[in-house]
Amino acid sequence: MARIRIEREITLPDSLRVARALSAPHLGPRLLFFSGGSALNGISRELKRYTFNSTHLITPFDSGGSSQILRATFDMPAVGDLRSRLMALADETVLGQPDIYALFSHRLPRDGGQKALAGQVRAMTDGKHPLVKAIGRPMRSLIQSFLQQFTDHAPADFDYRNASVGNLIIAGGYLGNDRALEPVLFLMSKMVDVRGTVRSVVDANLQLGVELADGRRVIGQRQITGKEVAPLATPIRRAFLSDGQRELAPGDIPLPKRSRRLIGQSDVICYSPGSLYSSVVANLLPAGVGRAVADRPVPKVYLPSLGPDPEARGHDLADQVAALLAPLQADLGGDTPLPAHRLVSHVLCDSSTDPALCAAVTARHGIPCLRLPLAGDRPDRYDPRRVCEVLVSLD
Repeated sequence: MARIRIEREITLPDSLRVARALSAPHLGPRLLFFSGGSALNGISRELKRYTFNSTHLITPFDSGGSSQILRATFDMPAVGDLRSRLMALADETVLGQPDIYALFSHRLPRDGGQKALAGQVRAMTDGKHPLVKAIGRPMRSLIQSFLQQFTDHAPADFDYRNASVGNLIIAGGYLGNDRALEPVLFLMSKMVDVRGTVRSVVDANLQLGVELADGRRVIGQRQITGKEVAPLATPIRRAFLSDGQRELAPGDIPLPKRSRRLIGQSDVICYSPGSLYSSVVANLLPAGVGRAVADRPVPKVYLPSLGPDPEARGHDLADQVAALLAPLQADLGGDTPLPAHRLVSHVLCDSSTDPALCAAVTARHGIPCLRLPLAGDRPDRYDPRRVCEVLVSLD
């Protein structure tokens, strides 16, 4: 077997590659996304039409919502974004597992009484709840075993309000598999016939921290995103991982071999839209990410968010690219930085983007910035079909 490198010019989107992907998604390109949150979910649902081989490395550092309750109770990584992406990539047709999908997507009422909510979970564990009874064996037995693990470990005063049942099932599988996420994510992927691979970038219970331009530090994703609490008034200067008290050295958190292998198999790497630091940069902080990305000679594109991002306050487009490059370059080390285009080969922007902002990216980083019609009906949202057609054209 011989390996060669080929350079080529393409048109975006490439109608031939798009047609080929649509006709045989099981042979589709291996698109790898550094992602988190829900910003990519709409694109992911559309992506199932083009490829069953996408890979999604998700940050497990969320510290808000129901994920935070699970983290605080069981000292475990956040699983909400992982469950959300699994559902986005699941086969939602009658050929898939619609009954399991319905259970995993179900949320308990936000305003229910604790006793009544706990009773609903017990009914699911016992196989008496309608959503569980609708699932055939042996899947029903496996799900019940995960829920049993959860209820066995949950304290009597656990807060079930607005809890995602899928998150509870993942938590139970995690607790029953030696506190490892990989086995339960694999099993859940099989249960709902996920059209791709969803993995946590690292299997560790850590917090995201940022250093602000005025030197202050803020620890905890919830305090950073500007969604559950007021947005930060001072621009973010850099991000780091923390044990909740102190900053951890990058070398303390290595990229697992499985994640490095997935990067090494990719045909296209995409830094996804979403909150700049908590959804994207957070995935680039473990030691080894920069080296793995640099070693893979494929297109590496940044798709910036179209809407306002509280985390990117004070950042123009070139600053956002710099935020991506910083942890990747730091991971590589050395006195001579690797050329930026080896880590981000292109920036893909909607055609509404100010040309001056694109020109600044190229002038500062030497990275081509392409303006394409990618927005949907709303100017702050991408059109999933247009984005997917561009991404599969890069293969």
